[in-house]
Amino acid sequence: MNFPKNINIISKRSGIPVNQVNSVIKLLKDGGTVPFISRYRKEATGSLDEVAILSIKDELKIVEQLDKRREAIIASLIKQDILTNELKKDIENAQTLIILEDIYRPYKPSRRTRASIAREQGLEPLAKQLYSQQNTFINASLYINDEKNIKTEEEAWQGAQDIVAEWINEDSAVRNLLRTFFRRNATIESKVVKKNIKEAEKFKDYFDWKEPLIKCPSHRILAIFRGVKKNFLTCHIRPDNDQTIKELKKYIIKNRRCSNIEKLKLAIEDSYKRLLMPSLETEFTNETKTRADKEAIKVFATNLKELLLAPPLGQKHILAIDPGFRTGCKVVELNSQGKLIQNFTIYPSLGSKKLNEASQLILDVCKSKKIESIAVGNGTAGRETEEFLKSLNIDIPIISVNESGASIYSASQVAREEFPDYDITVRGAVSIGRRLQDPLAELVKIDPKSIGVGQYQHDVDQKLLKESLDDVVISCVNMVGVDLNSTSLQLLTYISGLGPLIASNIIEYRDKNGAFKSRSELKKVPRLGAKSFEQAAGFLRISSGKNKLDNSSVHPESYIIVKKIAKDIKCNIEDMLEDKSLRDKININNYVTDLIGLPTLNDILNELEKPGRDPRSEFEHFSFSEEVHNISDLQQGMKLPGIVTNVTKFGAFVDIGVHQDGLVHISQLADKYVNDPNDIVKVNQKIEVTVLEIDEKLKRISLSMK
Repeated sequence: MNFPKNINIISKRSGIPVNQVNSVIKLLKDGGTVPFISRYRKEATGSLDEVAILSIKDELKIVEQLDKRREAIIASLIKQDILTNELKKDIENAQTLIILEDIYRPYKPSRRTRASIAREQGLEPLAKQLYSQQNTFINASLYINDEKNIKTEEEAWQGAQDIVAEWINEDSAVRNLLRTFFRRNATIESKVVKKNIKEAEKFKDYFDWKEPLIKCPSHRILAIFRGVKKNFLTCHIRPDNDQTIKELKKYIIKNRRCSNIEKLKLAIEDSYKRLLMPSLETEFTNETKTRADKEAIKVFATNLKELLLAPPLGQKHILAIDPGFRTGCKVVELNSQGKLIQNFTIYPSLGSKKLNEASQLILDVCKSKKIESIAVGNGTAGRETEEFLKSLNIDIPIISVNESGASIYSASQVAREEFPDYDITVRGAVSIGRRLQDPLAELVKIDPKSIGVGQYQHDVDQKLLKESLDDVVISCVNMVGVDLNSTSLQLLTYISGLGPLIASNIIEYRDKNGAFKSRSELKKVPRLGAKSFEQAAGFLRISSGKNKLDNSSVHPESYIIVKKIAKDIKCNIEDMLEDKSLRDKININNYVTDLIGLPTLNDILNELEKPGRDPRSEFEHFSFSEEVHNISDLQQGMKLPGIVTNVTKFGAFVDIGVHQDGLVHISQLADKYVNDPNDIVKVNQKIEVTVLEIDEKLKRISLSMK
C-alpha cells in the first residue's frame, strides 16, 4: 500500500509503523479522542497506548503547520514570478521548517541590504569573479563609477565582498554545516548585568558561567533564561568564533592560490560575524529553549499524573481542617459523598481555655457524627494541629494532606459557585477534605500549574504547557472513569468527547430529570450526538442502573457480545459477573470477528472479573516522625519518613514534616548511577530518607536515600 508522504514522515519521526500511523490519523480526523482510540480501537491501532497516539497527534500537527508554511512560500514565489519546477520540487520535498526556510531565504522579499545596494551598483560580476576563486588577475578598477558612487577600487571590492557574504549566508549547505558545528561545539555562556548585580544575587551561580551546550541540563538552561528575562544575566549560545570561521573557510575555499584570496577570507569572516552567527545563535537559542521547555513540561506532566492518580481514601465520613495559629483552625464536616455538613473554628494554640474548648468540640463531633478519618492541611500550623489531635487519643486516622493550590481553589469562580454563602477559609478546608476522599475529583478544579509539582512553569511555553497538562488530566480522568450520577461539572468536562458545553447540559439534564438510569439515556441530553456518545459512554459509570454493564468500562457497542457470551454459557449477565466458575467456561477465541479481535475481547473478559475497578492503588496511611516539627529539630544522620512532593531532573523534593521540603539530589537517590530520577521515585511515594545537611538561614535541607 502506498501511503501519503506525511504519513511516512510521521512514521519515521515517531518510530511507529506506517499502517498504525495511518489508522490513528484516520480515527483522529474522524473525531476520535486519544483515550477512546487507545481503549476501544486496539484492533485498528495495533494496541498503541496513549503515549504513542499522542506522539502521532503531535507530529501530525507539526507536518500540517509545515504544509501551511509551504503553501505560503509557493504563493510568494508565484507572486514574484520566480517559481521554477526545480524550486517547487525542493520546497515540496522539504521535511522540516528549517530546511524550508533555508530554501526560501534567497528569494524572500527583504529590506535593502549592503549586498542589494552593491548589485544596484553593478558589482555582481566582480563578486562572481571573486567567489569563483580563479587564478587570473581581477581588475577591480573597471568598476569605478562616480555616477554609481564607486570612487575607488577598495569600494568596488567592498561591494563585491558584501555580495559574496550574502551568498554564503543564503547557502543552505553552509548553514547546515554550521548547524552541525554548533550542535557539537556550542557553549552556553552567561554573565551578570553589573548594574543589577545586587538584585541578581539569586542567580550568582551564573554570574560567570560557561559550559558545553550539549551537556547543559534543561533546568540550568531555564534558570539562565529566567535570569536573562529579568535582566540580571546576559547569555550567548555559540561555538568559538575563530574555530567556526576556520571551519567555514575550510569548506568554502577550494583554491588557496587564487588571486585576491585575502579579500575572499574577509568576505567569509564578515558573512559569519554579521549575518550567519547572529541568525544561527538566535535559531539555537530558540531551539535550546524549546528543548528545555519540552523536558521541563515532560517532568511536570509525569508528576501531575502521579498526583492525580494518588490513592483515594474513598467514601468516608470525615473532618477536614485547614490549620492556623492566631486565626484558628477552620474545621468542616463532610459526608461520604464530600457534601459539606457543618463548619466551625477552633483555637487550640490560644491558651488553655481555648485549647480545652477545641478538645471538647472535636471529641463531641467525632463521637456523635461517627467520623472515620481526619484530614489536616500540611501548611502553616499543620504539624501542631496534628499533635493537638493526637493528644486527644481518639481512635481515628489523622492524615496530613498536601494543600498546594487549595487557596487557588478557594478564591476561584468554581468555589464561589459551589459555596456562595461561605468564605474562602471554609472552601479551603472542604478542598483539603475532598482531596483525601478523591484527589482526582478535587484537583481537576484547580489550574494544574497551581498544584505545585513542576518547576519553571511560568518560564516555559505556556501554550505547550497547557496542552500537555490538559492531556494528562484527560488521560487520568478517563482512565479512572466517573460516576455519571454524582460527578462534578469539572470532572465531567474532561471525559472523552464531551467538553464544557455538553458536560453542562448533562448536569442540567440530571438536575431536571433525576439520576440517569442507563447509559443510553445520555442520548436524550441536548447536543450530545452519536459521536459524543460513542467517545464518552465507556468512561461513564452508572452504579445503580438496571444493566450491570453500565457500571463497567465495557463499551455499549460491545454489549451484544457480552449477551452472546452469557447466552452461550447458559446464564444471564448478572450471574456471569458474580460467578467465576461461569466465566471460566468462556472461550474468548470463539468471538473473534473481522471487527473485534482478541485485544478488545480480553479487555471485556478482564472487566467482567471486576466491573468498574478503580485503577488507582489502595490508600496507605502515612505519618511523619514525632521527633521533628520544625527545621530546627533536624540533626545530621536522622532517618525520617517522607513523602515525595516533586521530582525534577536533578533530584526529588521530599516533605519530612518541617514546613520545608528537603532535596534528595540525583546523586543521593540510590547506590547506583541514576540517569532519570523518575526511574527511582514518583510524586506521592512514601520513602525513608537520611538528613545530610541543614542550612536554617537559607532553609535548605539535603537528604539521601542511600
